[in-house]
Amino acid sequence: MKFFIDTANLDQIKEAQALGVLDGVTTNPSLMAKEGITGKENILKHYVDICNIVDGDVSAEVISTDFEGMVKEGEELAALHPQIVVKLPMIADGVKACKYFSDKGIRTNVTLVFSVGQALLAAKAGATYVSPFLGRLDDISTDGLHLISEIRQVYDNYDFDTQILAASIRHTMHVIDCAKIGSDVMTGPLSSITGLLKHPLTDSGLAQFLADYQKGN
Repeated sequence: MKFFIDTANLDQIKEAQALGVLDGVTTNPSLMAKEGITGKENILKHYVDICNIVDGDVSAEVISTDFEGMVKEGEELAALHPQIVVKLPMIADGVKACKYFSDKGIRTNVTLVFSVGQALLAAKAGATYVSPFLGRLDDISTDGLHLISEIRQVYDNYDFDTQILAASIRHTMHVIDCAKIGSDVMTGPLSSITGLLKHPLTDSGLAQFLADYQKGN
């Protein structure tokens, strides 16, 4: 399973990259605003800055909600850097734009997916990634993991190349559960990745090893 970090914070991206397990980055307008990145030129520059830190794909989201606007924005984003993946909303014009970009060899990430039907449409349109929002479904007492497992079954039935990118990951158990059911990618906060390091027996075992060493030396 690929590990993406869902942030626009360069320090967090650098920390995840230094760990040696980072495969990419996802961003969105809300994450950009959280870091105080505003204005078109600043946002575009920030995408390039992110690409210069990581080795893998960087999802950059369009703001337009009409086909022509998405195509214009998406082509501009894709031209920024070879690692850019154009992020499109799961709406009718988003599916049309996905097909347009797919035919041109531009990679896409269809986002805000909350049903199997939406994921099926994205795959039919040639999406590189589809992003079901696991955490947001959990927030309304719906089983987000079940959605991912259903998408996995449908994609496997027809050998779709579209990768399932489990988004809105909230914690470490989400990461583990997504790995169990065959998600291709997870994207979440830095804490969801570093949390995998932690176990009390590791801490106590290391403390005992060091204590025993000190006694003998």
